[in-house]
Amino acid sequence: MSELAQPSRRTLLKLLGGAPLLPLGTLTSGSFLMGLSGNAAAKTVSTNARYVSSYFTSMPAPSLANPAAMATTTVGSAFNVKLNDGTTQTYQLAYHTFFTTGDMVNATTGGHILAGGYFDINNQPIIDRSVAGKERQSFSDCPDGTSLLTLKNAKVAGVKGNPVFAVVQFEYATRDQSGASTYGMLPSPIAVLTLDQNPDTGKLDFVSYSNVDMSKVDGLWITCGASLSPWNTHLSSEEYEPDAFGLILEPESKASKQFKAFSKNLYGDEKHANPYHYGHMPEVTVHPDGTGSVKKHHCMGRISHELIQMMPDNRTALMGDDATNSGMFMFVADNAKNLSSGTLYVAKIGAGFNVDPSGAAAKLTWIKLGHATSEEVKHMADTLKPTDIMDVVLTDPNDSTFTKIFISGKANWIKLKPGMDKAAAFLETHRYAYLVGGSMGFTKMEGTTVNIKDKTAYSALSYMQDAMVVNGKGWNAQSGMTLEKPIKSGGIMMHKMMGRQKDSTGQMINSEWVPALTKALLVGEDIVADTLGNTANPDKIGNPDNLKFSETMRTLFIGEDSGNHVNNFLWAYNVDTKSLSRILSVPAGAESTGLHAVDEINGWTYIMSNFQHAGDWESPLHDKVKDILDPLIRANYKDRFGAAVGYLTGDATSLKL
Repeated sequence: MSELAQPSRRTLLKLLGGAPLLPLGTLTSGSFLMGLSGNAAAKTVSTNARYVSSYFTSMPAPSLANPAAMATTTVGSAFNVKLNDGTTQTYQLAYHTFFTTGDMVNATTGGHILAGGYFDINNQPIIDRSVAGKERQSFSDCPDGTSLLTLKNAKVAGVKGNPVFAVVQFEYATRDQSGASTYGMLPSPIAVLTLDQNPDTGKLDFVSYSNVDMSKVDGLWITCGASLSPWNTHLSSEEYEPDAFGLILEPESKASKQFKAFSKNLYGDEKHANPYHYGHMPEVTVHPDGTGSVKKHHCMGRISHELIQMMPDNRTALMGDDATNSGMFMFVADNAKNLSSGTLYVAKIGAGFNVDPSGAAAKLTWIKLGHATSEEVKHMADTLKPTDIMDVVLTDPNDSTFTKIFISGKANWIKLKPGMDKAAAFLETHRYAYLVGGSMGFTKMEGTTVNIKDKTAYSALSYMQDAMVVNGKGWNAQSGMTLEKPIKSGGIMMHKMMGRQKDSTGQMINSEWVPALTKALLVGEDIVADTLGNTANPDKIGNPDNLKFSETMRTLFIGEDSGNHVNNFLWAYNVDTKSLSRILSVPAGAESTGLHAVDEINGWTYIMSNFQHAGDWESPLHDKVKDILDPLIRANYKDRFGAAVGYLTGDATSLKL
């Protein structure tokens, strides 16, 4: 950024002092007094000073010396802003909760509504009847993807300052009241929250909640991560797409039973739901009255959509694919700001792929899977059966016309039916991408984000194991991945993007934002269990999941979904200084979700952060803490049925104007 483009001190304190939404109060055009927490001295700061850089201090991981800190969202970090007058301003951070799922909250359309509540295809509450006499509406303990946005002419009752909207999706419910798992059995809700932004402090207060009607898109299946599109819509996800062939070949499997229960809860009939209607990319549009509407894009590949990241051209999307034997997928839309038609690609990794941050980059090329419109893929989904598209068997048919592939680490032998390439590309994307030579060996490629200035994208691999390791579960030499041993704590890959790249047919890809080189950025460290139970170094990332990049702060934010850290963390990694700082810890047994870094809303910057399934104990990881922390978490979060939705903010005691 040039000197002329640098924000003024006044703007800067709103933009970056507010980065974790610090309540700075009313700033005058002259000077002001600022007292820092623990420092009684006040000093006058010139409003002409300009921003140089910013960084986060790192908080220690909570320990059993303070069990309460391990049983809630804990923040012990600070945000520092360096200015060109040589001064540094420091702001202590804190966490502000809008609500806990299971709370009765104000409905935007009037009355009250259950936060995180589940609804069937007719928008009627889904009732948990698992314990006689305790019937209640089911609600989620797993808030996830969140977007923060504003609209022109927005007007919602109860807002006194600036109306701001948050779109929050709920991935699943961990259990019913009897304790039985309900994962994948309930249709995922998405809500639009109306928030009231104080113009003087930037503080966001929750006002009301509106559930988005999913009846016209066949309901939603396991929404996970999300992103805000450059055109101000919420780009959702449907991960772990239901296996249409699994329902035929293994009808009594756990996955098949989950889908039948999903259909029963959504439609009242376990045979009604069509698996080809799920595993797509929903897009939510927020309206000025605080309500929202949704459409599904069926032409972006039917994969385990973790989330997508749109590039600045408003056409190119890089997509996370959260599965064993997952791939790196890219979609290039025909028209800007319109995902209803385009071309789908899968990456092919060249020689030299490695996960050593000091290693060389490997080349990426792109295999064209096909071009389609959402409408034509939806028609195929409505009219085709899986066996119309291909033959799939689970044991070797000893027939050379079949090709061996791996799906979720399990061998399949497949043969494409004549004329079914397009149907396979968009409805059986994982199998087809493997068939045509894609590198389908990643293990749980989750969050994606982009650093526009450096033209670099980032992808989280929550694990580096199984299909990435030679002779591991699901490994195939075709993938180009040749790890000698697993890294169970995972890592983050970085992809250099370029234009003028040709696809597998020799055609030029119509995008200047094509990942062309890939290498490791950060990698976790597996350890022998420490005194707390961690099996990944707690001072390094462990099983990264959510990723978001702030252009203003030059910072990559990283949320964990770790089965190797006793508490999962939110990290800030400065790509210029290479400094990694732990800035937040979620309750033990929970994962860090809902990450969204927003550089500017009415002059303020925000970091959204939720968590899922607090107290979801794993053995032996939590054996040393479970007995101590379980009663605390039950007391904090509705007997482990609730989870918090909120954002990172400033400690009000740190600023005195």
